[in-house]
Amino acid sequence: MSITTRTTRRTAGSAAVAAASFLLLAGAGILAAPTAFAGVPGGTAAVDRNSDFDGDGYNDLLTGVPDGTVDGKEGAGYVTVQYGAPNGVGTNNTVPKGEVQLVSQSTKGVPGTSETGDHFGQAVATGDLDGDSYDDVVIGTPGEDEGTVEDAGRVTVVHGSAKGLDFERTGTVAATTPVAGARFGHAVAAARFTGDIDGDQLVVLDQKTGLHVFTYHAGLLRQVGTPRSTGHTLQAAYLTTGDYDSDGFADLVVSGYSPDDDYTKGWSALYAGGAEGLSYQRDLHGGLGTASGDINGDGHDDLVVGQRSGVDETAGDADAPGGLVGVYYGGGDGPAGTEGPGTAPQWWSQNSPGLLGSPGAHDSWGSDVSVADVDGDGYADLAVGGPGEDADGEQGAGAVSLLRGSREGLTATGFQHFDQNTRGIPGAAEAGDGWGAQVRLIDTDGDGRAELVAAAPDENAGDGAVWLLPASGDGLLADGSRSYNAAALGGSAHGAHFGSAIDE
Repeated sequence: MSITTRTTRRTAGSAAVAAASFLLLAGAGILAAPTAFAGVPGGTAAVDRNSDFDGDGYNDLLTGVPDGTVDGKEGAGYVTVQYGAPNGVGTNNTVPKGEVQLVSQSTKGVPGTSETGDHFGQAVATGDLDGDSYDDVVIGTPGEDEGTVEDAGRVTVVHGSAKGLDFERTGTVAATTPVAGARFGHAVAAARFTGDIDGDQLVVLDQKTGLHVFTYHAGLLRQVGTPRSTGHTLQAAYLTTGDYDSDGFADLVVSGYSPDDDYTKGWSALYAGGAEGLSYQRDLHGGLGTASGDINGDGHDDLVVGQRSGVDETAGDADAPGGLVGVYYGGGDGPAGTEGPGTAPQWWSQNSPGLLGSPGAHDSWGSDVSVADVDGDGYADLAVGGPGEDADGEQGAGAVSLLRGSREGLTATGFQHFDQNTRGIPGAAEAGDGWGAQVRLIDTDGDGRAELVAAAPDENAGDGAVWLLPASGDGLLADGSRSYNAAALGGSAHGAHFGSAIDE
């Protein structure tokens, strides 16, 4: 798969890579993790991908606000950090000091300067890059100018510590020879793709040259590889990682549209991790929103790909206008379709038995997906965002579906569906809100069950808002859910599109 790239608000959200070298301007020193809370350095399987910046055993929530205003600069962008705790994450800036933080290029210690249109936070990811057992924050700023070179882009790293994010240890990756419009950092990811390294490797996408891989060594991130691929041309925008073949190395999936079929279908490129680093394996049908996790509990990560258009000739319900979700189950040969490696996935649509039915042409069901264990039964479940769905006649109000994992794989048994008119959920469904544009399943209270984070970036005329739905042994709960906007966390809310990027 020959890969180019395009802009997206997703992290997640590629191969022909330029020969330009890259630098990390880093602070000094690595703090040792306390043994009581030290995690396992490096992430391989999806369950290893923690986001625990202070090493206290609770996952922390990282949200990018790339359209946010900072110091009067519209679209400069910032990131919010909500620290996990026994009662979950805080949703306002009056919680005890340290539980909520705002990070921007105006934050002391963070390289750069907040400028109009930088879009700091358009892509976010976490990973233990330096191997000190504290997860680090990775922030893409694709609109960053380098001198007079517009939209060259860069990536910022803020390291974790026992006290949370350590702004005395930050760095930035940027091209030594900037390229206009490259938008370096429009998608980022981190995982342990190979051995004999200090921590996770960092993967960065840009629009001009594709995929870049960096390894942390002796206090610096250094570019170490430019894996290449063949097949479909892919305009890549989304990244996910998981150990699909259970070989102890993380694998990478790069997803987006292909001009080979007039941008009507999603495609994904699979790169397997190994002793020699990432290597291209094959192309996969589907892939706009992507996520990974062990749905059937067999010890192999499974890959979920979203297809918001609902068009794919391999789907049994190929004309599902509201979108499709495909599941590739992991195994010894990596993620495989229903007939083995290289074949189509198990497709789901809103027409599938046990689901709601009556999909609309603009539902965008599957535009974002997330995989984690909601009910604590040991099987990862699947949250599916449908930001274009109607709710009680309100066009594009948005909705979120939950399908369950089981020994047999993904199942509609226990299926749940939520929108802003669901009893117990704050607010009301309104046309154009796009509720579910971003979804994340994450356990922030350490009870072994992942809560749902659902974002509506267009809520309140583009200010945006995020909802938290608690989890139980029976699934997600509308009762006890809460919502908040950027202002509640101390940020500028006007036109921020809060929730347009959430770390997976």
